[in-house]
Amino acid sequence: MSLASRADYVFTSESVSEGHPDKVADRISDAILDLYLSKDGQARVAVETMVTTNQIVLAGEVRSAIPVSMEELESAARGAVKAIGYEQDGFHWRDSSFQCFVHEQSADIAQGVDAAGNKDEGAGDQGIMFGFATRETPALMPAPIYYSHEILKALAKGRHDGSMPMLEPDSKSQVTLRYENGKPVGATSVVVSTQHSAGYDQHDLREHVRSVVEGILPEGWMCPDDEFYVNPTGKFEVGGPDGDAGLTGRKIIVDTYGGAAPHGGGAFSGKDPTKVDRSAAYAARYLAKNVVAADLADACTIQLAYAIGVSKPLSIYVDLHGTARDGVTPDAVETALAQVMDLSPRGIREHLGLNKPIFERTAAYGHFGRTPEEDGGFSWEKTDLADALKGALQT
Repeated sequence: MSLASRADYVFTSESVSEGHPDKVADRISDAILDLYLSKDGQARVAVETMVTTNQIVLAGEVRSAIPVSMEELESAARGAVKAIGYEQDGFHWRDSSFQCFVHEQSADIAQGVDAAGNKDEGAGDQGIMFGFATRETPALMPAPIYYSHEILKALAKGRHDGSMPMLEPDSKSQVTLRYENGKPVGATSVVVSTQHSAGYDQHDLREHVRSVVEGILPEGWMCPDDEFYVNPTGKFEVGGPDGDAGLTGRKIIVDTYGGAAPHGGGAFSGKDPTKVDRSAAYAARYLAKNVVAADLADACTIQLAYAIGVSKPLSIYVDLHGTARDGVTPDAVETALAQVMDLSPRGIREHLGLNKPIFERTAAYGHFGRTPEEDGGFSWEKTDLADALKGALQT
């Protein structure tokens, strides 16, 4: 399970941009979630999106004390596509057909999740969720996925601010890093595929992308020139949902740790925080990050498990990957975690402030390794539990 079991190796992670078809679908689903939460912080939402050539299709189930109209749903979906920048003949925020098959939440699910009498709010589904943190980067994220995201964020910035007008929204990156003594020391290869305007010169594009990549990777980390690939199949003019259909939840490894840590299998986008697929994965990242920030270990994996309708986690598992400080053991950390945070769905939601419209911004460039924001966005990236964890281990 642990990469740390090997000292020397190479490891690869990929990222995809906000304009990738699956990420377009994720963003629309999270825009719909934010719309509901802006009206009713207790709304229940599980919305999926499919996009293809000039088509946007919503499906799923919701429950809200304040109704949301079909016109509002359509406006939110089109607004998400417009913000990404799609104004192409094959996929346009204004001209694409819109279909909606969203309906009321099942009463069978509601009765298991809702608090009633002496029963606390239960988990919205069964499942396992993982969190991970490592000292490889300042964000306490694995380096390959961290730099893959940063490359695409820089390209997107250039597209949005007009400094790289040749770029279109759809792109991918892939970074392979060499590890020595368990630490990343340089890139062995970098792949970037980016949609571009018709007829744009591939050599010029390669040089533009090279300048971005060299500015993102640490000094001396750039891969050899013959291992630097930009649009290796040639031109990339047709992209986005016009080039390939997109679905919510198909980029779960991009969303998390780039394969450097386990994944429970559940997607995030379009799900309200009673769905532990999302909220407990955020909590697990939050706790793992605080374990590392507290200098209890250099790396930490946490697994949480839940049953539908049951409020308490069924298990808490910690792996410190052989990097624990003297006197710190995984079982002691497991006990401390349960002391410093209520890991029921309600406890997670309240501790991290998740009943807010803060989710559309998570849909691209990873849910983790981001900067906490003043309105509560990315609250799970805070390290405000570090002192409490150290104190719990000393008692």
